[in-house]
Amino acid sequence: MGSLVAHSIHRSVLSLVEKNEDYAHQVIRDESRIDQMEVQIDDLAASLIVRDQPVARDMRLVVAAIKISTDLERMGDLAVHIAERSISLMTQPPLPEAMNFGALASLVESMVLSSLDGFVKRDAQIARSVLEHDDTVDKSRHAIQHQLIDLMQRDSSTITRAIEYLIIARKLERIGDHATNIAEDVIFLAQGVDVRHRTTAEVA
Repeated sequence: MGSLVAHSIHRSVLSLVEKNEDYAHQVIRDESRIDQMEVQIDDLAASLIVRDQPVARDMRLVVAAIKISTDLERMGDLAVHIAERSISLMTQPPLPEAMNFGALASLVESMVLSSLDGFVKRDAQIARSVLEHDDTVDKSRHAIQHQLIDLMQRDSSTITRAIEYLIIARKLERIGDHATNIAEDVIFLAQGVDVRHRTTAEVA
């Protein structure tokens, strides 16, 4: 499921950057598979709880799996939203200024892959590295937002397109937030420590 979601995120960004409609449609087609996987994982987790009554670390694994599958499903939804807006933007002229979506997207994708790697390896240190990038994603999104707002103020003809890009930047930031959620669950799984709502310094 994680692999499929990671591919969907990557293709949604490629559809935007390369104006590739095939990538966008693949993301949309894969959404139903991701949804089915979430249901299967939830069903399996419920079955394990009833049958095996796991405790301690085993129970943490089941709980983490349920929460992570939910975050992955939401990432898949966000990738679809990006792909749909990419298709819409393909029919419109480009903005007069280039937006640095590549850097934001690369960072978000790296967070997603690292959070999943941390889960597979039960590695809290990898998970903590994901948390450290959260603020950088926020700053990158804010930079794009300020650039787009400035552009709209100078050229009202760009407003409709710029709003679409604003929404896409926000969707990417939200994907990063979900990767952070997964990383927090990995730390809880590996060490039994709940780091939600703590600052990066407190987590470290």
